[in-house]
Amino acid sequence: MIVRPKPNVLGILFSLKGSIAKRIAWRSLLVTLLASVIVLVETLHPAYFSRVNATPFTLLGLSLSIFMSFRNNACYDRWWEGRKQLGQMIIEVRSLIRETQVLGDTPERAGLLHELCGFAHGLIAHLRHEDEVRAIQPWVTVHPSHPNLPDSVLQMLGARLCVLARQGVISEWRYTQLEARLVSLSQVQASCERIKTTPLPFPYTLLLHRTIYLFCILLPFAMAEPLGWLTPVFTAIVSYTFFGLDAIGDELEDPFGFDENDLPCDAILRTLEREILAALGEADLPAAPQPVDYVLT
Repeated sequence: MIVRPKPNVLGILFSLKGSIAKRIAWRSLLVTLLASVIVLVETLHPAYFSRVNATPFTLLGLSLSIFMSFRNNACYDRWWEGRKQLGQMIIEVRSLIRETQVLGDTPERAGLLHELCGFAHGLIAHLRHEDEVRAIQPWVTVHPSHPNLPDSVLQMLGARLCVLARQGVISEWRYTQLEARLVSLSQVQASCERIKTTPLPFPYTLLLHRTIYLFCILLPFAMAEPLGWLTPVFTAIVSYTFFGLDAIGDELEDPFGFDENDLPCDAILRTLEREILAALGEADLPAAPQPVDYVLT
C-alpha cells in the first residue's frame, strides 16, 4: 500500500511509485504508434478517411466509461471489504489479549497468544497461496494434512479454552466471551476466503478488456482527419486513462497480493506480533513496520 504525503503538482505529474503507468506503458505506446501510422496514411490518402464519423466513438466512449466505473467500484468494494476484515482481525486479537489477562503470566496464556499469532500468519499465507505450514510453525505445531490450517489453529484454540473451562481455570461466562472472539475470527477468515476465491465474473471482465482494446485501436481512424498529427497525443491520453483504469481494477480485485496498491498484510502481521509479544512480557520486539520508498508491504 502506498503511504506518502500529498504530492505537489510536479509530484503528481512525474511520480511513478504506486502509479499504474509502468504496467500499461507498452500497451499505450503501441496504440500511440498505431495512431501515428494511421495519421501518416491519412496524410498520404485523405480520401480514405473523409467519411469516418466520430459520433459513434463518442457514444461508445461514454458507455465504456460508465461500464468501467461499475467494474472499478466492484473491485474497490472488494479491496475495502478486505481492509475491514483485516482490521476486524486486529480488533479481535487485541480483545483476546486483554481478556486472557485473567490467566496471568501462565503457560496457558502464552500458548493461547502464540496460537493467535500462528492463526494470523497462517491466514495471510492461505490467502496468498504461500506455504502455510512454514508460516504457522514458528508459533504452533500443526498437522500439514489438515485441509484448512488456519481453521485448525482456531480449533486448537477452542479446544484449549474448553479444557480451561472444564478445569475451572476460567468461568463459564469468560469461556463464552472468549469463544465469541474465536467465532469472529472464523468469520474474518470466511470473508477473506470469499473475496479470494470468488473473483468478478470472467465474461464481465473479458467484455470490458475487449471493448477497451477495440475502442483504443479504432479511435485514431475517427480522429486522424480532423486532428491530424495531434491524434497520437490524444490517443495516448485516452489509452492511458482506459488501460490505467482497467489495470487498477485488476489490482484491487485481489487485495491480498503483492502489488504496490494491495493491502499491507506484512505490516499488519508485524503489528500483531509486536503486541502479542509485548503482552507476554518480551522486551526484544520486532521493528515496527515502516514504508520503504513510500510502500508499506
